[in-house]
Amino acid sequence: MPPAADRRPTTRTHHGDTFTDEYEWLRAKEDPEVVSYLEAENSWTMSRLEHLAPLRQSIFDEIKARTQETDLSLPSRDGGWWYYSRTEEGKQYPIHARYEVGDPDDWTPRVLEPGEPVPGEQVLLDQNVEADGHDFFSLGTFDVSDDGGLLLYAVDTSGDERYTLRIRDLSTGTDLDDEVPGTAPGAFFAPDGIHVFYQTVDEAWRPHRLWRHRIGTSRDDDVMVFDEPDERYWMGAGVSRSKKYLVIELASKVTSECWILEADDPTGEFRCVRPRSEGVEYSVEHAVLPETFLPADGSAGGRDVLLILHNENAENFELTVADVPGPEGTAGWGDVAVPHDPDVRLEGISASQRYLVLYYRRGAIGRSGILRLDTPDGVVRRPGASPDRRAAPTLPASEIKPQLMESARPPEVGPVGTSWRFEEMTFGQELESVGAGVGVWEQPNLLVGYTSFVTPSAVYDYDVATGERTLLKQTPVLGGFDPNEYAQRREWAVAEDGTRVPISLVWRKDRVTLGDDGVPVTPAPVLLYGYGAYEMSLDPYFSIPRLSLLERGVVFAIAHVRGGGEMGRHWYDGGKLGHKRNTFTDFVACARHLAAVGWTTPERTVADGGSAGGLLVGAALNLAPDAFGGVLAGVPFVDALTSMLDPSLPLTVTEWDEWGDPLHDAEVYAYMKSYSPYENIPDDASHYPQVLATTSFNDTRVMYVEPAKWIARLRAAGAPALLKIEMQAGHGGVSGRYATWEQIAFEHAWILQVLGLADVSTPPV
Repeated sequence: MPPAADRRPTTRTHHGDTFTDEYEWLRAKEDPEVVSYLEAENSWTMSRLEHLAPLRQSIFDEIKARTQETDLSLPSRDGGWWYYSRTEEGKQYPIHARYEVGDPDDWTPRVLEPGEPVPGEQVLLDQNVEADGHDFFSLGTFDVSDDGGLLLYAVDTSGDERYTLRIRDLSTGTDLDDEVPGTAPGAFFAPDGIHVFYQTVDEAWRPHRLWRHRIGTSRDDDVMVFDEPDERYWMGAGVSRSKKYLVIELASKVTSECWILEADDPTGEFRCVRPRSEGVEYSVEHAVLPETFLPADGSAGGRDVLLILHNENAENFELTVADVPGPEGTAGWGDVAVPHDPDVRLEGISASQRYLVLYYRRGAIGRSGILRLDTPDGVVRRPGASPDRRAAPTLPASEIKPQLMESARPPEVGPVGTSWRFEEMTFGQELESVGAGVGVWEQPNLLVGYTSFVTPSAVYDYDVATGERTLLKQTPVLGGFDPNEYAQRREWAVAEDGTRVPISLVWRKDRVTLGDDGVPVTPAPVLLYGYGAYEMSLDPYFSIPRLSLLERGVVFAIAHVRGGGEMGRHWYDGGKLGHKRNTFTDFVACARHLAAVGWTTPERTVADGGSAGGLLVGAALNLAPDAFGGVLAGVPFVDALTSMLDPSLPLTVTEWDEWGDPLHDAEVYAYMKSYSPYENIPDDASHYPQVLATTSFNDTRVMYVEPAKWIARLRAAGAPALLKIEMQAGHGGVSGRYATWEQIAFEHAWILQVLGLADVSTPPV
């Protein structure tokens, strides 16, 4: 018999409503009885799925056989070194290394051959050595000083995301006495190589303080340089790509604020770029604009500016150019470079010495636009274009979007002297992810990353002047993989309120036969994935483990529901706070659409989501249990109301801008209670499909107790529900690539069982 958690009723009362919770006692993490119960859940799950062991092994072997186990990343140059990481067959973790630059004018990374010794290699950090003796290992900081002599790194060996910071002397390979426990990830060297900046977290796991440490001194002498008391705000900090400024970024879910300091004065005082204003978000990027971008008023060339993306009166953000603030700060955004467009969501800007890259989203696809700073007017030309700015041809209209790529004429006194036009990077596929990467400040070329659902990730060297792309490295897929054997496409479901919701599909052509109407002749098994929160977009990506499903005839689908960012800021706003139910009804609409048009049937559909996506599939399960044959929920946020009522828990206060504040607002309380998966399980859930929840004992983002309580209540109501808990892991699951493959194989075998394919131990030839 499955373990049955004792029913120990506790009550909570808010806004006149009393809820009886029979399983809240499972929150006592240190209680041996709780640990014993969780271990019993694991034993029960493994006993129920013991028959899938051969299938799990087959899937693990397939992933392993398709993966180039001994491999190297593409080197990236910084200063006088080429940096890279490599993996070795049989080892769980990567090895970080470097070799010296030969020709100082050589900026094209050399593709290194897997398994061959790298001449002059210096190993900086072998994660396998650092992880020895630990069941879990995560690297949270990796930064090399500008002179190349020191390595700053931080490790977590429990999964609770509290990192111990260390400094290694790379000339000797030994660590200095400097060590700081309990830090957040993302520490960094100041450019002087003498000072280190790191962050610490409060009791709610919120990075809130920035500290300055002088190398070789006691931690007791460290200086707290910034403290953010508002519990809604998280802190981030770093060095600008130009290495001219140190930057602090403070952000809630709806408001942000940036502070800067000259990097050559690391002991100085940070100053605010623009004081926070509720509901206004902005980010800054330092750039140096050449003379041709400045007004014809005698201003000197090479002017320091801040590129600012903000959303004040611009829902989808606009890009402006402003002077770097002095001690008094700045009062305005500067001049508009790329204006607001209701159809284009501006997401980021990167600058180097020679070009800018703008990241934006249009038509549910992320895109990159490139602007050169070393041409007379910033216009990107085709090969052989005239250098005469008056006669310089621009890109044809078919390759640019004028509303985005050409700005309004700026004020006469503004720093932007011409309209800006960007070249949009594309590889011509309907569903693709293309990102132009800006390396270090001096780098003259661009690296362009490209992938799709059917194309393994590739990196190209891109010559902006000529438009020439050279493939440098593509993720190898062993075993005769042919992308032409797979297909991808976009479908559109119609939500309850008439909104069209995009769905991405990928399948193997010879496993799923399509009719003349473009849908399978026989309904196919479908794995439907969703997330729908925090404005995160689920862009096309290639996955080697996914091939084990596609080879067995499974169609993989992503429901791009509201709450994500695929269709712009309004798409996010339409699935948060008082509109959160749209996320769940959109997902159900996608599942019903795929069944209605013939792609699948409800019993051959498995819903999949993790973290906030676990909330999504848990809520969808209660709304429409008949729409799915199974639900896989990873580290699921299924007891959302309980968590949002307790401000002492990690993340709660910072999350109120995303979900609402049920502690102080009765309407929010009632709304969240109407959809929170745990509270809405019916007394009789025997008609529910199969459910598998996975979680981690040391997860600080979504505590193990949420899925543990959810599964206990589902099972008590008669639902066929299983729980698998990793006792040494964090929010991202287990660490190490082989352990990760085992976890994936476990989940995929369960999916195949639900879809009626578990008897297929190996994919058909």
